[in-house]
Amino acid sequence: MSKVEILDQIPHLTPEERNEIRRKLDELDGNQWSDADAPLTSEEKALLEARLADMEAHPETSIPWAEAEARLKARFGE
Repeated sequence: MSKVEILDQIPHLTPEERNEIRRKLDELDGNQWSDADAPLTSEEKALLEARLADMEAHPETSIPWAEAEARLKARFGE
């Protein structure tokens, strides 16, 4: 199957199938986040740093990822 054929089929996949493809591509790329194509702005970086600092200062207000993920799926679906 050619790249063009693969790309043409992506819109027909289920969300689960697209997530599987995302995971596989991430695995093939070494599971690394790269912002080379879409770097964060200074404002975005500052916001992330502020939220991380708040989380570290107030860990009692945080929840584990598994719980957050379950809540999001319950609210918005998978």
